[in-house]
Amino acid sequence: MARRDRDNTPAVRGWDGQSGYALATMPGGRGGVLSTIGNHLAAKAAPYLPPWIGAAVLPPVAGWGVNEMWGDSALSAGLASAGMGAGGVLLSAVTWAVAGGTNKFRRYRRAQATASVAAGMGWLTCSVSAGPFGHPMTDLWLLGGGLFAASWNVRQIMRNAHDETEESETSGLGKLAEAIGLEKVQVKNARGNGKGMVSAEVVVPPGKTMEDVQAAAPKLAAALHVPPSAVTVDRNPDNAARGTFSARVADLLRDGVPFRPPTELGMLPTEPIPVGLYADGEVWWINPFLAEILQHLLVMGVTGSGKSEFARTVLAHLMTRRKLSIWLIDLSKGEQTVGHMADGLDWFVDKNRGGQREAKAMLRCLPDVIAARGTELANEGLDQWTPASKLNAMVVWIEEAADVADFDVLDKIARAARSVGIWLVISLQRASWKNVSTDVRANLQAAACFGVDEASDAGFCLPDRVTESGAIPDWGADRPGYAYATGMNIPAKRWTTEVRGSLTKTVKEQIRAMVLAAAAVRDPLDDVSARAAGLAYERRTHQGTNRTNAPATQTAPAPLHPAPASVPEWDDREDDDVDAVDPAIEEAAAMELQDAYDDVMAQIPADPEPDAPYARLRLEDDVPDTDPDTDLTFEQAARPSTEEARSILYGQIDAWAAQDRLTFEPGDLIPATVTAGRSRPWLQGELKKLTEQGVLARDGQGEYTIVRPVAVAA
Repeated sequence: MARRDRDNTPAVRGWDGQSGYALATMPGGRGGVLSTIGNHLAAKAAPYLPPWIGAAVLPPVAGWGVNEMWGDSALSAGLASAGMGAGGVLLSAVTWAVAGGTNKFRRYRRAQATASVAAGMGWLTCSVSAGPFGHPMTDLWLLGGGLFAASWNVRQIMRNAHDETEESETSGLGKLAEAIGLEKVQVKNARGNGKGMVSAEVVVPPGKTMEDVQAAAPKLAAALHVPPSAVTVDRNPDNAARGTFSARVADLLRDGVPFRPPTELGMLPTEPIPVGLYADGEVWWINPFLAEILQHLLVMGVTGSGKSEFARTVLAHLMTRRKLSIWLIDLSKGEQTVGHMADGLDWFVDKNRGGQREAKAMLRCLPDVIAARGTELANEGLDQWTPASKLNAMVVWIEEAADVADFDVLDKIARAARSVGIWLVISLQRASWKNVSTDVRANLQAAACFGVDEASDAGFCLPDRVTESGAIPDWGADRPGYAYATGMNIPAKRWTTEVRGSLTKTVKEQIRAMVLAAAAVRDPLDDVSARAAGLAYERRTHQGTNRTNAPATQTAPAPLHPAPASVPEWDDREDDDVDAVDPAIEEAAAMELQDAYDDVMAQIPADPEPDAPYARLRLEDDVPDTDPDTDLTFEQAARPSTEEARSILYGQIDAWAAQDRLTFEPGDLIPATVTAGRSRPWLQGELKKLTEQGVLARDGQGEYTIVRPVAVAA
């Protein structure tokens, strides 16, 4: 038997389309189905009956009443009609005033209500003298009352289908546009997100452009009493007459953004990185290695604007990834910024770790690394790096790059590194043409621009379409952490929205412990890149930890300041008690020796016999065996063979490599060339051959870098 509800109504099971079977009640009792249908229709029609009841009852009752009171004499009827006419006008005006609205639904309601009041009062005024039940008053009542009742029913139906609170067309923002001289600009669909952001669509009339609206953005900001950077106007790339207006009317980021640690250790480089929050409360994600094109990054901002916080946030996440190696140069404040997380850096150069010399060695080996990686990717059948490659992704982060590399080196790296999975990040305070060439800046297609002192400085970092929209971070260091960011797989529509980076100063110890724990998942640099980097990489001062050299225990955090690097143990080293030399002291001593050398050379007088026969002798010239003034004969030493000459030259180069002297100029090899009994052209030919073999690398200034020992290359 079917179960019955308490009202004795039989119930059966039915499918509700969502949660499974539900009870469907069948009508029962007196009247059956027809009674239920009738009740349902009556309930549905009830909300629409009041206009009809009012139109049917109120006019004849009110008309009969005023006619009985004042319709007996012409004088009283005239005076009553005049008074009611004036009252009708006043009542219509009041209705228009109180029924205001800012969207199309409210404006229609205003017009409809005012027309209804005016028509009703007009008919009632005429009823004073003519009466409500004669022609044409009855006709007007039936036709007009029916039309107005039907119009209110239509309004009820449309109100149920639309939200009458929706802002559209000219709204409060439209009034602001009119106030600043853009009265013909249409502002549509204004809406807030409940998180301090208001946006609207903007349509300009013929004769106007979106540039006119963008130029008026500061006036809009002043009218809204918000900072100039809080108002932006973006152009629609598909329609020059349309754009999007955005305003930040409340700052949700004022109290800072907490650091978001990675959800797990050992993710791939292509996973997104939470860097901070947008002004509308959404998470600021970047994902450079998943972008269609790997875009190198330019980070710019004055001191105290938040660049270091941004660097720590991004690097902390990358240090927990596998298939990723990070090289970083910071000769200004490297220990202060990332010293607590140095274990996650595969190669770290600061003033206490290699200094200027090792920084240049890193950059000089990068072209060879790029070439080797390109060859390997071609062999793997890949047009660009993906996690499927045997190669690690690489990050090369350079602070104040103009102080450590020339433009030619940076340009060569930036142009070629993108497709081989090397992400180049350059950070500096002001990326003017004096600090970074236009060619280099053209290859830095992603940007994170923090506070700058001058609005024009933002143009060195951000694309024109961003600065033209009003997104200019010209607040200097007053709002640390706030910025605008482009590229790095960030949607283009988000480029003009303010962001704020995470706060990391208070969680340095937690980040340090996280980086140490991630050593178990960090992969060492792949063999292809390591071999191409040569001696500069093999003998780098700092070597970060990874799964092949991770500490045996991670129970206690490593010291915040790493111990000084130990002196390499050479095969011919017999004294094990020799103390390590502080690189800073060694560099200072070298500078003092150079100064002393310059002083001595300055004291040497000029050649006292500039016109002597020997004054113009060169290294290449043959020296006569006989001195014409004394008739002395000099014994000619046996000239070394070609193999012996090369052995002398190569031995000098290998000796320098063994001493960690990896850079030299051709003039430094003149003594070895003289010993080998050869001339300068022979030396130049040998250096060219070694460069072609990849033993040496030559920069634009004629200086050579030893990539690998000559004996190894042979």
